[in-house]
Amino acid sequence: MGGSILGAETIYSFLKIKIKKKFFFFNNLQNNLEEKAKSKRLNIIISKSGNTLETFSNLNLILTKQNKNKNIVITENRNNNLISLAKKLKFDVIEHKNYIGGRYSVLSEVGMLPAELMGLSEKKFKRLNNLIKSKVFINLLIKNVISIYDHIISGKKNSVILNYDENSDNLFRWYQQLIAESLGKNGKGLFPIISSMPKDNHSLLQLYLDGPKNNFFTFFDVKQDRSFKYNKNFLIKDFKDLKNKSTQDVLDAQKNATEIIFKKKKIPFRSFHVIKRNEETLGELFCFFILENLLLSNLLKVNPLNQPSVEFIKIQTRKNLQ
Repeated sequence: MGGSILGAETIYSFLKIKIKKKFFFFNNLQNNLEEKAKSKRLNIIISKSGNTLETFSNLNLILTKQNKNKNIVITENRNNNLISLAKKLKFDVIEHKNYIGGRYSVLSEVGMLPAELMGLSEKKFKRLNNLIKSKVFINLLIKNVISIYDHIISGKKNSVILNYDENSDNLFRWYQQLIAESLGKNGKGLFPIISSMPKDNHSLLQLYLDGPKNNFFTFFDVKQDRSFKYNKNFLIKDFKDLKNKSTQDVLDAQKNATEIIFKKKKIPFRSFHVIKRNEETLGELFCFFILENLLLSNLLKVNPLNQPSVEFIKIQTRKNLQ
C-alpha cells in the first residue's frame, strides 16, 4: 500500500519501454484474482511495519489461490506479523531500513529491488553526488520551494498537475501521497490534484481558467521516442494542418497553447519538460520532489515523517473487525 508500492509502480510505468518482464501491482484491497497463473511468479510483499491490514488481506488471497509461487518479504528487522508469517512459510526476507518512511523509500530496497528485477540499473537511479554538485539543480530546487511557499501563504493551496504523459500518471500518484501525507497537518498543507492532459481540456480546463484563483499549476511532458504520424489519406480539408504531423506535434501545440493562455491570464505555473526517458531522469525527479517536499515542511513547520491522523483510522478499523 502507499509508498511501499507507488515508487515501484512509477518505475515500471515510466520506463516500461525498457522492461521486458510483466509486473502486476496489487495497490488496493483486492476482491478477486485470477484462479491460476499461466506461469510461475515471484511475489514481493512489502510492509515497513509488517502489520499493514490491507497487505495481509491481499497476501492471504494470493497464497490461497497461487500458493506455489516464490515469495520475498521486505519489512523491518523486528518482531512483527509479516516476519512471523515469513518464518512459518519460509519466505525470503529483506530488511526494510527502519529510518526510511514508506513514501521516501523508492530509492531504497523497496524500489530498487523491483527495479533490478525489471532489468534496470540501481546506480543510474542514484546519481546523488552529481545532483548535489549541480548548481542548476540546487538553484531550481530553491526557486521552486520559495515560489510554492509564497503561493501557499497567499491562499493558493491547490497544486494541480497538468500531466501530458500517460506513462507518468503513477509518478504523480507517488507525488500526491508524498505531498499529502507529509504536509497535511495542523491545518496546513497542499491539495495535490492530478489532471490528465489534453483529455481534461474538455472537462476541467474551463474551471482552471475562469474558476476560483486558489490554484497553481505544474505542466509536465516527456518527449516521445515513437509517435504516430497522421495518414494523409484520411485527412479532410479542415484538418490539413495535420499533414506530415504526429501525435507528439499535437501534444506540443496544445501544451504550448495552454501555457500561452495561462500567461495571458496571469495564472501561476511551472513547467517540466523531460527530454530522455531513462533511470537517470526518473531518479532526478524522485530526488527533486522529495527535497522540495522536505524543504516545504521546514518552512511550514510541520513534521514530514509522520501521519498521526491516519493511525486513528487504522486503530478504529481493527476495533470494528473485533
